[in-house]
Formats: sequence, C-alpha cells, structure tokens
Amino acid sequence: MTALPLCLYCMTQAIALLVAANGAPVLINKALGKRWAWPVDNGLKLRDGHRLFGSTKTWRGLCSAVLFTGLAAIFSGIEPLTGALFGALAMTGDLMASLIKRRMGCAESSRARGLDTLPESLLPIWLLKEPLALGLIDIILVVALFFMIEELISPILYRLHIRKRPY
Repeated sequence: MTALPLCLYCMTQAIALLVAANGAPVLINKALGKRWAWPVDNGLKLRDGHRLFGSTKTWRGLCSAVLFTGLAAIFSGIEPLTGALFGALAMTGDLMASLIKRRMGCAESSRARGLDTLPESLLPIWLLKEPLALGLIDIILVVALFFMIEELISPILYRLHIRKRPY
C-alpha cells in the first residue's frame, strides 16, 4: 500500500472518532432529555459569577462520548481503549473551551467559531497521533476538515430538531 492511501485511511479514522465523540452527547441529550444530566461542574460558580463549565456539560455527555468513541474505534479498526481515551480527551478539550468561553462572558451553548472545535479536535489527535499513525500535515488537515464538517452538519441537525441551535 502506498503512503497516500494509508494517510487518507488514518485521517478518515480520526474524523470518525471526532464525529463519534462530539455527536454522542448531542444524540444522548436528544434521546434522554434532562434524565441523568448531572453537570460536570455541579453548579460551581467562580468569582466572575459564571459557572465553571455550564449546565450543558454533563457527566452523561462525557460518558456517552467515551463509550461511543470506544465503539467507533472498534468499527474503525482501532483499539477500543485508544478510542475511549480519544473520547475522554475530546471531552477534555470541549470542557477547556467551555471554561474559556465562560471566562469570556459568553452564554452557555453560544458560538465561538474556532474555539468550539479546535481544543476538542486538536487535543485528542495530537496526544494520540502515534497510535492513529498521523503526521503533522494529517493533523492539520483533520482539524480543518472537522471544523468544516461541524460548520456544514450543525445547521442540518438543527433543522432535524436534533440540535437546539443552528451552530
């Protein structure tokens, strides 16, 4: 096999894991509503008066991302533990973005183009680049592709009443 198809295959696997990690909480929220939606920050407010992460960042969403990404890894030919770790890292990046957005005074679930996708995609891909067989160019392309996928899919999910906002 030549290097280019292998590179494209690895990039496709990484995109699949990103979609699973970030899609799982949205789908679980649609299916379960408020049931078992305990916030990760347990309602903690910091000195700035804003929540640490916000009410939309839940243990249910975090656990579903880890589980779904582990399952997606199996179907993608990746070790399930690598997939679960990928999901945990993606959610860590998502929590980091929420923390920053709360400190900036942004409302929960508000849009911050770039900040909404960069930490949750770059953190797992960078830290797991070796088991995913990704090089620097692959990483840049996967992050850029994930950004574009989010931009294209979010309005569709909104029209299907899966997301609450069109972004």
